[in-house]
Amino acid sequence: MADTPATTHPQHEALLTQWCDLLRRTRVAPISDTHPFAPEVYGEDLLGRWAEEQRRYHTTDHLVAVLHHTVELAAYADDPDAVLLAAWFHDAVYRPDRSENEERSAHLAERALTEAGVDPARTAEVVRLVRLTTSHDPAPEDHNGEVLCDADLAVLAGEPAAYATYAAAVRQEYGFVPDDDFRSGRAAVLRQLLDLPRLFRTPVGHERWEHIARRNLGTELELLVAAGPTA
Repeated sequence: MADTPATTHPQHEALLTQWCDLLRRTRVAPISDTHPFAPEVYGEDLLGRWAEEQRRYHTTDHLVAVLHHTVELAAYADDPDAVLLAAWFHDAVYRPDRSENEERSAHLAERALTEAGVDPARTAEVVRLVRLTTSHDPAPEDHNGEVLCDADLAVLAGEPAAYATYAAAVRQEYGFVPDDDFRSGRAAVLRQLLDLPRLFRTPVGHERWEHIARRNLGTELELLVAAGPTA
C-alpha cells in the first residue's frame, strides 16, 4: 500500500467516489461474506500513490486531467471503462529515477483488478493500455489506445503559460539530473514525439490539440538547444 499523503487533494473525496463507482460497475466476481468488497481500499491506495512527495508533474492533478479528457473522448473508445481504469493506473507507480514505471504500473493494475474481481479480459486490456503509455503510439483502429494516449498527451496543447508550468514541473521531477544530461534526454523525448505522424489519434484530439501541441514542443526544443548541447 502507498504511504498516506501529508495533505489531501481538494478533489480526493470526489475522486474516491468516481473510483468506487467505476470498480463496482466493472467487477464481475460475487461479493463474499468472508471477504467483503471494499472498493475504497483500492481507491485510497491509488490516490496515495498519486500524491507521493517525489512527484511534481505526475500528480493527482495529472490524474484529474487525464480522467477528464478520457470522459471527453469516451465516445471514440470501444470500452470506455477499461480506458478509465487504465487512466487510474497508468502512472500509479512513478519514480523519476527508474525507467520501468509503466511496466510496474501495469503489474499493479493486473494484481489489483484481478483481486478486485474485474473480468479477466478487461483486466488484460487495462494492462495493455497502461503499457501503451510508454510509446503513446497506438496501432491503427486501437480505439481504446487512441483515447488513453490522447488524454495523457492533452497537456502538450496547453496555453503557453500552462505548458511552461508543465515543462518546469517535469524538470523538477528530474531535479537530480545535471542540466546537460537533462537537456539531452528531454530533447530526445521531444524529438520522438515530434516524429510521430500524429500526436493525437482521435478526431477531436487531432483537430483541437495537434497544431498547438507541435508548436509547444517545437518551442521547448528550440529553448533547450539554445541553452546548450542536446545530442
